[in-house]
Amino acid sequence: VQLQASGGGLVQAGGSLRLSCAASGRTSSYRMGWLRQAPGKEREPVAAISRSGGLTYYADSVKGRFTISKDNGKNVVYLQMNSLGPEDTAVYYCAAVTSSTSGLILRPDYWGQGTQVTVSS
Repeated sequence: VQLQASGGGLVQAGGSLRLSCAASGRTSSYRMGWLRQAPGKEREPVAAISRSGGLTYYADSVKGRFTISKDNGKNVVYLQMNSLGPEDTAVYYCAAVTSSTSGLILRPDYWGQGTQVTVSS
């Protein structure tokens, strides 16, 4: 499956952004998620959603601020990001795994190009 992320940009601290990930295949066949990588840091999982969309998982650093959702009819996954802070500045990657295991995605089977999110203080 090919993944195309979009929606990144520059936003002030406290602002919001919504990322989108368009998949070439059926998102209902994959556990989908988002990872991010800040300069000089390792890539880290941010959020994930089950195949059906009924279960969601979040890193502690984004709980209560980010919301992941998916539209299996349109094969799109979203990441709504609120109350953004400079620590959220990173390249965000959409990812997918075929495994039915629950939880955040640590080793994607598929991932696309990233979208840059920059939060100014």
